[in-house]
This record gives sequence, C-alpha cells and structure tokens, in this order.
Amino acid sequence: MAELQLQREVEPQLLNGDDLNEERKDADASESVKKRRRKKKRNKTPAPAETFQRERSVNIHHRKTGAVQRGGPTSEEKRALDMANEEMWSDFREAAEAHRQVRSYVNSWIKPGMTMIDICEKLENCSRTLIKENGLKAGLAFPTGCSINHCAAHYTPNAGDPTVLRYDDVCKIDFGTHINGRIIDCAFTVIFNPKFDRLLEAVRDATNTGIKFAGIDVRLCDVGETIQEVMESYEVEIDGKTYQVKPIRNLNGHSIGQYRIHSGKTVPIVKGGEATRMESGSWACHGAAGTLTDYRCIERGKVKAYAIETFGSTGKGAVHDDMECSHYMKNFNVGHVPIRLPRAKHLLNVINENFGTLAFCRRWLDRLGESKYLMALKNLCDLGIIDPYPPLCDIKGSYTAQYEHTILLRPTCKEVVSRGDDY
Repeated sequence: MAELQLQREVEPQLLNGDDLNEERKDADASESVKKRRRKKKRNKTPAPAETFQRERSVNIHHRKTGAVQRGGPTSEEKRALDMANEEMWSDFREAAEAHRQVRSYVNSWIKPGMTMIDICEKLENCSRTLIKENGLKAGLAFPTGCSINHCAAHYTPNAGDPTVLRYDDVCKIDFGTHINGRIIDCAFTVIFNPKFDRLLEAVRDATNTGIKFAGIDVRLCDVGETIQEVMESYEVEIDGKTYQVKPIRNLNGHSIGQYRIHSGKTVPIVKGGEATRMESGSWACHGAAGTLTDYRCIERGKVKAYAIETFGSTGKGAVHDDMECSHYMKNFNVGHVPIRLPRAKHLLNVINENFGTLAFCRRWLDRLGESKYLMALKNLCDLGIIDPYPPLCDIKGSYTAQYEHTILLRPTCKEVVSRGDDY
C-alpha cells in the first residue's frame, strides 16, 4: 500500500565509498557459494504447498559480523537478539507464504473481461482462507488495490462499480496479509499486451535495485537516488511513441509497524530525500554489563520492516487525488474524540472490532452487513478519527506500473521475506 508524501528537495548525498566497496566484495565472495546452494536445492523434494518453508520463501543477505553498529550490540549479542525475536520473524514468514500462494492463484485465472469487483473478491476470499482469518490475530492487512493505467494506487471498487479489466490495461495488484499485526505489503503489475513489457521491466529492476541497496545504516535519500537512476535509464515505446520511464516522485516506500502499515519513515524513489538512516530497531542496555542479555529491543513494534516499492509512469511522474474514495484507515495516534452522532459511534465500534488500525474499504463494511453508513463515515473523517485514502492518479492517458516487496532488517541480516518464484 503506497505512501503519498511531497518530497523536499535537498542536495544529493552519496554513501561512503569504502562502505560501497565492502558491500560489493561481500556480494562477489558469496555469489559462488549461492550458486552451489541453488544446485543442491534443485535436487531436493519439494515441500507441500500448504507448509511454508523458510528456505524457499525468503532471500537472506548476511552482513559482516564482528562490527558494532554505532555503539550497539556486538555480533554475538545480535545473534541472541535475532533468536529472541524468532516468533515475530515467523509471523512475517507465515503471512508472506500466504501472500505468495494467493498471487500465484490470481495469476492462474485473471484475464480481460472480468469485473474488478469479481477479481478483488475472488482474491480476498482465497487470502482469507490461506491466512486462516481470525479476527485481528490474522487476516487481510488492507484492501486489494487494483489500480488501472494512469491510476497508480489506492483504487479498489466500491459496490456497484462496473469497471471491467481490458486487454490493454496495466493493472497494479497490491494486497496485504498479516499474522498478529506483522504485515506483508507486496504488489505486482498485470498486463496482457506485450507492448508494456519494457515498462514493467523498468519498475521491477528499480524495485530490485532498491532492495539490494537498502540495509541497516543506509541513508534513505541514497536509496531513492539509486532507484531513480535505474528507472530513468529505461525507455518504452507504446503505439509508436517513445517515453522515458519516470519514477512517481510523490509516492514512496515506507516503514511498517505492528498493525501500522505506514509507521513513520518513508523510502523515497527519487533523489533529494532526507538523510535519515534505515534501522533494525531501537536498542537499550538492561541488566549486568557484559552479558548476552544486556541488549533488548525496547519497542518490539519499532521499525524492523520496510516496504520497498517503486512506481514508474509514462506521464508526469506525479500523482494527485482523484475519483471516488474507497480506502480508509483509523488514525493510529488519535486520542479520545467526542462523537455526537449515534450512527458514527456505532460505525467506529464496528471498525475497532474488525479492523483496529488496519486499513479497510467500503466493500468490507458492506460484507459485515453495514448499510447507510456514508454520513457516519464522513463524520468520523471530519473529526480526524478516520483518514480517507482516495485513489492517486497521474495524467489521463498515461500508464503506471508498480512492484513491491517487504524486507526485514534483522539484527544479523536483511531478509526479503515476500520474495517468491514470480518476482
């Protein structure tokens, strides 16, 4: 689920050259080992589809051991911290496996001529089954985005929407799953006409570049500059006209918190962002000095997961609010606000019980049996309790594409938890 933010222009800054050389040496040294491991894995008997397997569900990039991160824990302490959070990592992996199986299922039947409502409901029904939906403990993390062509994000059909998927459409499928609030935010683009292949290749390459570059202590502005350089190196010819692929500068990746899809940090996809560094969490010293239990994560829900997502466009490379709103989400930081309308109070209770601080859409309220709630929903939005997230669109006639993965910045490594055989 994309995050919209205006970018503040500052002077571009580069990573220290020594740091980059170290990363490249590590990558080269491990490449031959990875190839040998791949050959061994090909000979293994495949695991049952319903069982998520860590070996096939994640890409793990290990960092150099022995270094202490800015006065933080040693490598031995990091390993202990990593093991202490294994239950949390397992929640992410289980949600990611459900996501992989759902998108594989979707790619087997999605085709031109289907209504967007049918596509979303079929996808969401499968997702609810595979994630074993259980109230706020497990389920869908946000509504299925199926934005088409110039619409880049935050479109899902409301009841009665007659929109049909066409052969010449570029459709972004963006959906999320969660276990215990550990959210997997992952997206891909569906096309049927091969004339858009180059556009998808540009965005996929930019996303993978951002994933490779991201890591603990990497500056967010440098991630954005790297993504922009890759994406703008592509050109696409559509109907006899050539376009440079532009990153959509006011859409970003973002940090992910527990039950909080946008938890504060933005990952830009153009140069000029802030020099804030990516972190694996906040750590504090507790207990006797010198023991392995000195350091504990003082906020288990603090930044450990990031959504690395990029959007490419043949239009202006900027989006604005447009069309009818369908996405909504409770303000994570809202305190007590007096509500006078009884229907608004009732609707808020329904939202709290079924979605909490996770995003939802009007179709989901319909599914719960709610009716005539639009005035109450507007009242909650006016009071600042609920935030609307309308569709985000570039200029009409343009085409936009999206690819996204969730990465975990563990104390010992970077894990691309949502990676699959498809992308």
